[in-house]
Amino acid sequence: MQSTTTPHGGTFTNPPTTTTSSKFHLLPHDVIRAHILPHLDGCTLASIGCTTPELRTLITTDHHLWSHLCHSTWPSTTSPRLRHLISTFPNGAHTFFSLSFPPLPPTLSPPSSSSPSTSGELISAVDIFYRGKCMFSKVQENETVTGWFRCSPFRVDLLDPKESVPTPIRRPSHDDTCRDLYNDIELTWLLVCPTRRRSINVSGLRPVSVEKHWLSGEVHMRYASVVGHVAFVVDVTCVGCGPGGLVLHVTEVCLKMEDIDGVSLIGKDSLVILQQVLEGKRGKCGKNKSENVEEGRKRYFEYLERRKEWKENKVKKEGRLDVMCVVFGVGFIVSLFCWSIFLALLLKFMSLFAFRTRIRFIPS
Repeated sequence: MQSTTTPHGGTFTNPPTTTTSSKFHLLPHDVIRAHILPHLDGCTLASIGCTTPELRTLITTDHHLWSHLCHSTWPSTTSPRLRHLISTFPNGAHTFFSLSFPPLPPTLSPPSSSSPSTSGELISAVDIFYRGKCMFSKVQENETVTGWFRCSPFRVDLLDPKESVPTPIRRPSHDDTCRDLYNDIELTWLLVCPTRRRSINVSGLRPVSVEKHWLSGEVHMRYASVVGHVAFVVDVTCVGCGPGGLVLHVTEVCLKMEDIDGVSLIGKDSLVILQQVLEGKRGKCGKNKSENVEEGRKRYFEYLERRKEWKENKVKKEGRLDVMCVVFGVGFIVSLFCWSIFLALLLKFMSLFAFRTRIRFIPS
């Protein structure tokens, strides 16, 4: 199989050319458009579009098809704000899907300019699914021009401190139930830049970790996507509510960006990273959803290993620096002590020499 890069940076795997695929384009376009294309996902549509120029034109020019695909994949895109914004993209919903569906690349692209160009606002479109059904969807706009945003740690909170969202999820009673949440809960977080008409998907679809607090019973889920030395991290917190606290309510959904030290980037630095990711190429899509999820988890765990090695090397360097400081301090004290002894002996010798010289010249 060969890989083909779309005009927007996404990479898809082309299906093998067979006699069946060569006859596929002979079907009437109305039949293909009405009875075949609506039942295919985005990766399959992109792969079929790479077989013949006729099919490529048929697929890329069907704006209703791509709009329906965007709305079914990300229910938050049905909001009036995003509907209008998607229509302003160069090729409408097709361009939006090609930019948003592929995962993030493993490395960052070189910046096109020194100053961040994602100025104005940043739109977050978030959807949370439980066993394939959307249970939470929200679109939020955040400004990126004030000094408070640029100097504070980058963090996007979707819920207020006292706000909660009910879910049909039962509170986990043991570790096995927590493990079930790995496959039951999926999250997509799209970041859209209205000024540049670009969008990216910064979530890993499925959590990389699910933990239950031993005391409060809160369930903490983490979704992550790694690009270069930066990790886009989405933390979701659920607490037990209702009679006996048996049903989980979502109380926190937040996005932040962490560097290799695990420190949150400030808004100014995060805009530089976002600019590189938005303007760069997209990652390669796997054969299916599970392959994309496993690749994302593998990259995140490798990132954690690099972070661990980085911290260990940092501790070693700081340890060597501490030893050098101690050695320098001890050496300085010893040299100062030796110098004081030398001066004391020198003064004593000079005073003794002066005393003997004085005695020699005293008349008898």
